[in-house]
Amino acid sequence: MVKKLYVGGLSYDTTEDQLREAFAKFGTVESAKVIMDRDSGRSKGFAFVEMSSNSEAQTAMQGLNGTMLDGRSIRVDHSQERPERGGGGGGRGGYGGRRY
Repeated sequence: MVKKLYVGGLSYDTTEDQLREAFAKFGTVESAKVIMDRDSGRSKGFAFVEMSSNSEAQTAMQGLNGTMLDGRSIRVDHSQERPERGGGGGGRGGYGGRRY
């Protein structure tokens, strides 16, 4: 089990405090992070919440998935680890890889 949860479908106005309050009904919230767009400074509409235990995370997921928060139906699921980004890209170089 994973104690870190993905929360999608958030209103752009939902705050981390609102998330903490909603998830605290199911246990101790260790962190709540709304993901912000670095260019606009506006919410991207999703967040990550970490509960203090796997059982609390499971209970919160079951209790909140599909419910309304700040006027929107939210999706709560296990968080997936972000895949490693490979350094450098493939490609054939400039000029389409042709030799002159």
